[in-house]
Amino acid sequence: MKGALRDQQKKFRTDSMTDHHTHHRKGRGALSNPDARFEADRHVAFDDDHDYDQSVPATTLTPDHARSIISRNDSPDIPFEQSINPYRGCEHGCVYCFARPSHEYLGLSCGLDFETRLFHKPNAAKLLHEELSARAYRCKPIALGVNTDAYQPSERKLGITRQLLEIMREFRQPVNIVTKSALVERDTDILADMADHNLVHVMVSVTTLDKDLARLMEPRATAPPRRLAAMRALADAGVPVGMLFAPLIPALNEPEMETLLEAAAQAGAESAGYVILRLPHGIKDLFRDWLEQHYPLKARHVMSVVQSLHGGKDYDAQWGQRMRGRGPFADLMAQRFAAQCRKLGLNATRRQLDGTRFHVPVAAGGQLGLW
Repeated sequence: MKGALRDQQKKFRTDSMTDHHTHHRKGRGALSNPDARFEADRHVAFDDDHDYDQSVPATTLTPDHARSIISRNDSPDIPFEQSINPYRGCEHGCVYCFARPSHEYLGLSCGLDFETRLFHKPNAAKLLHEELSARAYRCKPIALGVNTDAYQPSERKLGITRQLLEIMREFRQPVNIVTKSALVERDTDILADMADHNLVHVMVSVTTLDKDLARLMEPRATAPPRRLAAMRALADAGVPVGMLFAPLIPALNEPEMETLLEAAAQAGAESAGYVILRLPHGIKDLFRDWLEQHYPLKARHVMSVVQSLHGGKDYDAQWGQRMRGRGPFADLMAQRFAAQCRKLGLNATRRQLDGTRFHVPVAAGGQLGLW
């Protein structure tokens, strides 16, 4: 990243140093803004009994003129090889988000910076058209919004995700979408067209039906009942939908597992999945602070079970272990989830999107379309 974006990073790094105190801010998930792990300077927080400004940090949006848009992945425990993320950072502010450390590659914090210093890719659709048109491209499903949500609040104004879907529909490129926003319902017209050709599957993340927990844990995400309503609308339009219970947090939202699966089935879900809480890098400290602030009586128990899943550590990044954990609690979660899915008829079949319909469209006059 060069030029104006690099200058913005320097400014953001300077600004982000001003807040290392743990205060709850309405509408934000992280309580602090710790230094990025790649930065040379380190700041230590201390309480000098000063009444610091606890106002809600404003959201900033900066263009990120990417050189390519499709990312490739070869991790053996991730079920996709291609992905697109139209945004860096996510205003939903989910305190547990595994993607928070990715902001540190920009020189920014995985704390408040991640949910307030956002970047968008205005040339995403143009790049996608070019990459799908390339002779070397081989069609495989694309996962949309798996790192940061493709339907976060900025999408209402920018419409980058809708532009990408229009390109995918034109090329008949299969896509898997993951979101915790009801804004996905806006694109029902495109998604229904793609569903007619078995080109799309939508997973809606629902982590709790407790409105107080949702407000604290996912402060700017769509309220869970509204997400379920969006699932119902998509299902009624013929779009295949599923529910993702991610993350499953022991002793916090874990007791809701069966209830959430039942609500998803009633909303038209045909599939469901779950992921155990992941706490890589600085997220473990952010999450511990958040637990102590909002659920002090549960904090020690929650972290004790989390550590039991990862061999005594807050997190184990080993492939095959990081998503599910190991040990008696992990086994129990797998058994409970599978039993409830069987009872509700979820995951009865495994949907495979159709990549054989992919084609590069030809513009009027017989020439390939150019941007």
